[in-house]
Amino acid sequence: MTSDDAWVGDAQPYLSPRAAGERDAWSAEAAARGRRGSQRLLGVEEVVPPAPVQTFFGSGPGEKVVVRRRLILLDDRPVELADSYYPKGIAHGTGLSERGKIPGGAVTLLAQLGFIPEGDPLEDVAAATATDVQCDALELQAGTPVLVLTRFTMSTSGEPMEVSIMTMTRHLQYRQQRKQAS
Repeated sequence: MTSDDAWVGDAQPYLSPRAAGERDAWSAEAAARGRRGSQRLLGVEEVVPPAPVQTFFGSGPGEKVVVRRRLILLDDRPVELADSYYPKGIAHGTGLSERGKIPGGAVTLLAQLGFIPEGDPLEDVAAATATDVQCDALELQAGTPVLVLTRFTMSTSGEPMEVSIMTMTRHLQYRQQRKQAS
């Protein structure tokens, strides 16, 4: 996707459980713009997470978590790599730790397990140069800049439940929602 293809994104659909039979948030967002959004599961494994994930989860040194790695496609072209990390205590024995599509997506499964995402997660945005692996997966030339969005999500009960690291080739416009005064 080039900057000419930019649209304003909204994180809320990605934090909301889907109803039975409802499209995942990415497919629905792309379809609303007359495009085709899909994803390919690249792997599910237990790993020692990157330092920001380890810190957010409160994991000890060498403690493993579950990661689901996906390639996000727009009109069958790769536009994003998305790695979503989950504490083993949440993911173990669930579809999060198994290779395969999760009906309604991870947020729907998490809600079924009692982990409702807070409505205002912390998001960190950084620019980077694509690694060789990212260049291969996203069909980029060496030295191409990418946008890295890291979303840290707590449950409404205050438990760290997910960290998603999304490496994007596209322009991102983002709308922040204001909280209503109580």
